[in-house]
Amino acid sequence: MDIRAFIASLDITLPNALFALALAVFSFVAIHGALVLFRHRLDKLGDERAHRPVAEVLRKTLARTSNLVVFATSVLIGLSALDLPSPWNARVSHLWFLTLGLQLAIYLHSAIKVTARRYFQIHDQAAADSQVTIAHTLIIWVLQTSVWVIFALALLANLGINITTFVASLGIGGIAIALAVQNVLGDLFASLSIAIDKPFEVGDFISTSDTSGTVEKVGLKTTRLRASSGEQIIVSNAELLKDTVSNFKRMVTRRIVYTLRAHPDTPPALAAKVPTAIAEFIARHEKVRFDRAHLSKYTQEYIEWEIIYTILDADYTLFMDTQQAVILASMQMFADLGISTAPRAQQLLLQEAVEPGTAGAPALPQERARLPSTLRSLPKGT
Repeated sequence: MDIRAFIASLDITLPNALFALALAVFSFVAIHGALVLFRHRLDKLGDERAHRPVAEVLRKTLARTSNLVVFATSVLIGLSALDLPSPWNARVSHLWFLTLGLQLAIYLHSAIKVTARRYFQIHDQAAADSQVTIAHTLIIWVLQTSVWVIFALALLANLGINITTFVASLGIGGIAIALAVQNVLGDLFASLSIAIDKPFEVGDFISTSDTSGTVEKVGLKTTRLRASSGEQIIVSNAELLKDTVSNFKRMVTRRIVYTLRAHPDTPPALAAKVPTAIAEFIARHEKVRFDRAHLSKYTQEYIEWEIIYTILDADYTLFMDTQQAVILASMQMFADLGISTAPRAQQLLLQEAVEPGTAGAPALPQERARLPSTLRSLPKGT
């Protein structure tokens, strides 16, 4: 079939064809002009700090506009002005879905990449501006793949293809694969959770119920720690997130609670001087805040003071130096006040064991049976 016969089968007059062509050209120019104006407006918004993130995402997304899609859209607008036969109207409708769906998928593909990378760069201070981890890349890939899978399924459904059986097959196959590699997937999703939630990062010193160390690497399946003793510890990501993790790198202050004990016969006047003396020598230390000191317990064996202070720095060496200084100052204070830290002396009574059958020993049951009946009938204790 030649072109003339094809055009004749469409029953299109020359004026209508020229009008459709003019409309297509006008649409092409109008779409391009609208995109240019919109990008110019986004450039102005990008200069404003409040709108800069949104403007950057929209600008980079619009930069992915396909000229082929714009041309196809213009042609379809021109064809929509024609009175085409019924089969061709259906084909034009499918082309509209393909064209607009394709451009929308391209926009979403770009927006996911730009938005995700910006999010990871903001929430990952250790990463460079153009650097993302493997976990970040995997998250972006999963989201982008989902967009294209949804577009492909929607396109097949628009063409009249029954995708119900296909989707059911994918679901059954996905369940089978997930069951086969559930441990690997568990570690993988745990890695994604670590990448997004950031409970710890490389360089942090963390501790769990079983292990502790400095984080050296967070992989897709395992996290590697360097223990204080020098060995490398490899922990499954899934098992790591099931446990309670203490992140000491993010510690801001250290709250110290310790007790002092003294002899219970310490005079009340001396016991009352202890909290004041403790407050004085703790307050002399830099980066230390005294909270309180009270006589908290009095028993027959000892009296006890509870002292609480806060070190305004997370440095471990400063913590140990301050704790040592406070303990030494407490010992010197007790010596200056003449307070004894020795507990009350305990008296232990010992009774010498007596061999059965000797004088003074209690009678055994068989010996008691040989006693006269008058003595056996006496109450116990007589």
